Amino acid sequence: MHRNEKDHFARLTKAVAEQRDQAAFTMLFDHFAPRLKSWLLKRGLNADEAEELVQEVMAVLWHRAALYDPARSSLSTWLFRIARNRQIDARRRASNRHLNGHEPLLHPLDVPGVDTLLESEERDARVRQALAEIPDDQMTLVQAAYFLGQSHSQIAASTGLPLGTVKSRIRLAFERLRRALQEPSSPS
Repeated sequence: MHRNEKDHFARLTKAVAEQRDQAAFTMLFDHFAPRLKSWLLKRGLNADEAEELVQEVMAVLWHRAALYDPARSSLSTWLFRIARNRQIDARRRASNRHLNGHEPLLHPLDVPGVDTLLESEERDARVRQALAEIPDDQMTLVQAAYFLGQSHSQIAASTGLPLGTVKSRIRLAFERLRRALQEPSSPS
């Protein structure tokens, strides 16, 4: 890819991110959608699956264009990485659709007794208390990773924090949670 072309795509992406520029998005879509579809077809997807994944990737471009950093990669690298990750996710979902009738999770469990319900409520209260004690700077990152589904790299890009800081804060939050849940509950 020529430097001018890379700069051109970066400018278009910035216009999408900052102004929701539909003309810029259309130009990006017209350039990348056919290339993504062709690449996905070569990776074994049928035409409908490839088209659906292309739509997902381009939707990510529209909604999360601000996460793209031209200093870190070309736009094509970023989009193809998203496509590859979405394909892997789709493959995992497809493999999970085949149910095994012997899977223990598919068989109903016995109705829990009162003591089990009380233990559950106590455990839930301890989890809520432990979560409330996690510092805001750590909890924000945990929420981005586990509730919004962002990768550590995406979190680093969106927050401006170094990747190592993101990872260590998330790890510290889970360590704090683990310690809080291992402590014996205090008598009421």
